Amino acid sequence: MRMLAGGLIAGFAAGLFATVLHFAFVQDIILHAELYESGELVHFGEPMGHGEEAGHDDHGGHGGASEGSAFTRNLLTVLFTGLIYAGYGLVLVAGYQVAGLFGRTITPQEGVLWGIAGFAAFQLSPAMGLAPELPGAIGADITLRQYWWLGTVVATAGGLALIGYGRGVLTVIAGATLVALPHAIGAPVLDEFYGYAPPELAAEFSARVLGVALAVWALLGWLTARFAAPDPDAA
Repeated sequence: MRMLAGGLIAGFAAGLFATVLHFAFVQDIILHAELYESGELVHFGEPMGHGEEAGHDDHGGHGGASEGSAFTRNLLTVLFTGLIYAGYGLVLVAGYQVAGLFGRTITPQEGVLWGIAGFAAFQLSPAMGLAPELPGAIGADITLRQYWWLGTVVATAGGLALIGYGRGVLTVIAGATLVALPHAIGAPVLDEFYGYAPPELAAEFSARVLGVALAVWALLGWLTARFAAPDPDAA
C-alpha cells in the first residue's frame, strides 16, 4: 500500500510540474496551431480577415473562446496530465519491485536514470517514428500507429533493461537490437505529407514537448524512488 500510494502521489506531483511547463512552453504553440486548423490563419498566406471576419475577439483572437471555456480547458489539462503521470509513476514503481526481486535497491539517484529510461521508452523512441502532432495534423491509420507505439515502448524498455542490467556482450547486443527493431520495421506513415500548420511550428512543438517530457520524467524517477521504492528492510 505504501508503494501504491507513493507511486500515485509522486506521479501526480510530477504531473503538476508537467502542467506548469506545458503552460509555459507548449500551450501557446497549440493555440497558435488551432488558428491554422480553424482557417483563421493560412500557411504561406495572410489571415482570412480582420476583427469579426476572422473570428477574433477581445480574448486574444483564439476563435472566440470564452474565459469560462479557457478555464475548463486548463483545468482538464491539469487533471488529465496528473492522472497520466500517476500511471507512469505506477509503472516505475512496478519496475522497482521487479528490480528488488533481483536484489537491487533503487536509490533516488538511480531513480532519475530510470525516469530518463522511461522517457526514452514512452516518448523519445516512439517520437522518432511518430512525432508529437499539432492540432490539425494528418496521420496514418490510428490503429496501426497505436500498435507500433505499444511495440516500440515494450521493445525499448526491454532493450534498455538488457543493456543496463544484462551480463555479457551478447546481452548488450540483444538489447541494442531490440531497441532498434521497431525503427527497422518502420512506423506507419502517409504516402505524402500535408497539413494546416507551418512545419516550423510543428518542429518547435515537437522539440518543446520532448524537452518538457525529459524534465518531468527525470523528476518522476526521483520522486518515485524517494517515496515509493521497495524498502530493503521491510523483509
